[in-house]
Amino acid sequence: MKCAIMQPYFFPYIGYFQLINAVDTFIIYDNIKYTKKGWINRNRILLNGREELISLPIKKDSDYLHIFERNIAESWKINRVKMLNKIREAYRAAPYFDTVFPLIKELIIYPENNLFLFINNAICNINKFLGIYTPIIKSSTLPINHSLKSESKVIEICKSIKAKEYINPIGGVELYNKEKFKAEGIDLKFIESNNIDYKQFDNKFIESLSIIDLMMFNPKDEIKKYLESYNLV
Repeated sequence: MKCAIMQPYFFPYIGYFQLINAVDTFIIYDNIKYTKKGWINRNRILLNGREELISLPIKKDSDYLHIFERNIAESWKINRVKMLNKIREAYRAAPYFDTVFPLIKELIIYPENNLFLFINNAICNINKFLGIYTPIIKSSTLPINHSLKSESKVIEICKSIKAKEYINPIGGVELYNKEKFKAEGIDLKFIESNNIDYKQFDNKFIESLSIIDLMMFNPKDEIKKYLESYNLV
């Protein structure tokens, strides 16, 4: 069995969904600390030919809390309307706007204040839209020593679900040692996306934007091809 492990990200880019699609089981971290500088609560869309940040406002709280213990700020009730208007303005002329925007609207107005549950709902529903049916398991539900870090924690997670192959984003090449995984009976591989380039109106292509962008400009059949456009090394 192949597995992958990632943090929850807000409307992540195509590489995130390639990873989910490439494995038999996807573990989503809910019991690690929320990090301010990552992509947990923000991403980028295309607006007037330039990248534009969209983000969930986070309620102020202790930096030591896990993601599943964090909440979205009260201001989201107003900010979500502004975000929807921004997305509508950005993509109203996109070829698949009428198909995609209702889904994005449904995910943004989802009545949930918990940060993890809100993002997880969006990921699961986008998976359904894209035809990805990989089971997703919350890391906190696994019977492991959750105080473990880095490689040791990943290996324990793999062993807990009897995974024999672990796939990690290519950025982790410097972090994980294939021999260490092999010693535990696990084949470590890294997923590297091929070049993905599509027409974004008449603008110069901007890569790695939110999945929203790719969905607005491409039919499902084309997106399915992109989901398979990677190499394992």
